[in-house]
Amino acid sequence: MTTTAASSSHHLSPAFPGRAPWGTASKLRAWQQGAMEKYLQEQPRDFLAVATPGAGKTTFALTLASWLLHHHVVQQVTVVAPTEHLKKQWAEAAARIGIKLDPEYSAGPLSKEYQGVAITYAGVGVRPMLHRNRVEQRKTLVILDEIHHAGDSKSWGEACLEAFEPATRRLALTGTPFRSDTNPIPFVVYEEGNDGIRRSSADYTYGYGSALGDGVVRPVIFLSYSGNMRWRTKAGDEIAARLGEPMTKDAVSQAWRTALDPRGDWMPNVLKAADRRLGEVRKAIPDAGGLVIASDQDSARAYAKLIREITGTKATLVLSDDAGASKRIDDFSGSDQRWMVAVRMVSEGVDVPRLAVGVYATTISTPLFFAQAVGRFVRSRRRGETASVFLPTVPDLLGFANEMEVERDHVLDRPKKHGEEDPYAESEQEMDEANKQQDEDTGEQEQFSFEALESEAVFDRVLYDGAEFGMQAHPGSEEEQDYLGIPGLLEPDQVQMLLQKRQARQIAHSKKKPAEEADLLELPAERRPVVSHKEMLELRKQLNTMVGAYSHQSGKPHGVIHTELRRTCGGPPSAEATAGQLRQRVAKVQEWATRMR
Repeated sequence: MTTTAASSSHHLSPAFPGRAPWGTASKLRAWQQGAMEKYLQEQPRDFLAVATPGAGKTTFALTLASWLLHHHVVQQVTVVAPTEHLKKQWAEAAARIGIKLDPEYSAGPLSKEYQGVAITYAGVGVRPMLHRNRVEQRKTLVILDEIHHAGDSKSWGEACLEAFEPATRRLALTGTPFRSDTNPIPFVVYEEGNDGIRRSSADYTYGYGSALGDGVVRPVIFLSYSGNMRWRTKAGDEIAARLGEPMTKDAVSQAWRTALDPRGDWMPNVLKAADRRLGEVRKAIPDAGGLVIASDQDSARAYAKLIREITGTKATLVLSDDAGASKRIDDFSGSDQRWMVAVRMVSEGVDVPRLAVGVYATTISTPLFFAQAVGRFVRSRRRGETASVFLPTVPDLLGFANEMEVERDHVLDRPKKHGEEDPYAESEQEMDEANKQQDEDTGEQEQFSFEALESEAVFDRVLYDGAEFGMQAHPGSEEEQDYLGIPGLLEPDQVQMLLQKRQARQIAHSKKKPAEEADLLELPAERRPVVSHKEMLELRKQLNTMVGAYSHQSGKPHGVIHTELRRTCGGPPSAEATAGQLRQRVAKVQEWATRMR
C-alpha cells in the first residue's frame, strides 16, 4: 500500500510511541504496519485489534485515523476511553500527530477547531443519543479503547450500540479481550468453535509472547512472598494459615487480606524488598519508578505512609479518577520520584513508561485485572530493561503469572457437558461470586467478617517465563538479596540463566547448613507446588473415584474405607485434608486395590 498520509509526521514528538504516522512505515513497529496493511486491504466497517499492554495500540489507532481522515473516508473521530485520565491522554497523543480532539466535550455543536471528541464509556452511558446524533451528522470513525469495558454493565453496552451503530467505521482496541463474565461486548464478533462455545474473534492479534520476542515489551520477573497469617473470625475463632498452602476459598481470601493489612509485618517487609529491588534497577535505569496497586483508599494511604518511613521520601498518592489525580499521574510520569501508590485506577491504560517495579497489593483475582495491572510495567523503552512484580503466594495469581504468554478470548458460553453434570459447576459459581469485582474502582471492597491479627513475610519463589526458582528465605537475608539484586538491564535469556545460578547457589548453601538450622522449607520452588482450589476439587474427586472402585472390589462401604485411610495415613477428613494428604490416600487405595488382584 503506497498511498500515504505523511503530512502530519512533523507533529510527532520523540515521546510518541512509534514516532510516525502511516506513510513512514519504516518507523512503525512490524505489528502496527501489519495491522495497517490488513485494515487498508480489507477496508472493514468493524475491526478488532488485540495487542498486549505496552505494544502501542494508541499509535496504531491514531495512524489509522490519520489515514482515514486524509483520504476523506471519515470526517471526524470519536475516541471512547475507560477513564477521564485516559480520554485526556488520547487527546494529547492525537494532538501530537495533528488530530485535534476535544476531551472536555459535553453537549452541543463542536468547535470548528476540533476534528472530534474524546469521551468515556460512562459519558456515553449517560447520553447515548447525543453521540448518535453527532455520528449521524458526519462520517465518523469511532475508536473504542479497551472495549471490554463496554461490557461492564448492560446499560453501557446498550448505550454504545445505540450511540455508534450508525458510525462509518469502528475500531475496537483491547489488550485483554476476555472478561470474567459472559456479558457480550458490543461490536465484537463471536464465533462458535467445534465444542459449541462462542469466543471473541479478533481481526489482528499481537500477544505478549510475540511482543517479548520483538523486544517491544519487557520480560517480567515475579517475586512471590508467603508467610504465616493469623486472623479472628466473626464467631471469635482464631485461625492461623500459611499463604500458599492448600486451603478453602474463604481461607485463601482471609489469609490474603491479612497479608495486605498494613498493620502487620507482611506489607512492610514486602515494600522494603520492593524498594531494594527498585534501588538495584535504578543503578541501570536512573529514573525507574515503582507502583503499589492498593484495594481501597485507606490501605493506599497506609502504604504511602509505610513507604515514607522505609525510604525517607514521599510517595505520590492517587486515590480517585479526578482532575487532580490526572495531574499527579502526569507529574509522577515526568519526574524521577521513586514510588506511586494508587487505588486500582492506574491498573489500566495509564502510560507511565518508567514504571519498572510493582507491588500487587489488592485482592482482585480476575485474569483481566491481573493482565492489565502487569501491563503497567512491561512497556519497553530500551533493550534489556526488565520488570519486577511482587505478589502474595496465592494460587490464582501464581497461575496468571505462569501464563503471561497465553492468549485468551472472551468466552460467551460455559463448556457443555454431554449427559453428565459438571462437577465444578457449584464451585465455579462460588468462585465467580467471590471474584465479582468491577474493572474500575468504585471505592468499595468486598468485606469479610474477620479481623487481621498478625502476619509475617517469607520470600517464597521467583516466577519467570513459566518456570519457578528459589528456596524460601527470611526478609533481609542474603538469600533474598540474591534475587532482589538481579541487574536491572538483562536480556531475557540472561535472566533465566542468572535465576538458575542463584537457585543452585542457594541449594548448595542449604546443604552445608546443619539440619537444626533449617527453619524454613529447604526445597526448590518447583518441588513446592502451590495448589489451587480447583486442583483440590480434582484431587478429592480422584480420591472419591478410587474409593468407589475399591468399595466395589472389596465390598466395604465408602465410609469405612475413608476411615481406614485416615487411620493409616493420618490427617483430617478429606474435605479438610491438604493436597499432599489427599495424594497419599490415593496412592494407599491404589496399593490396597493392587494387592486384591
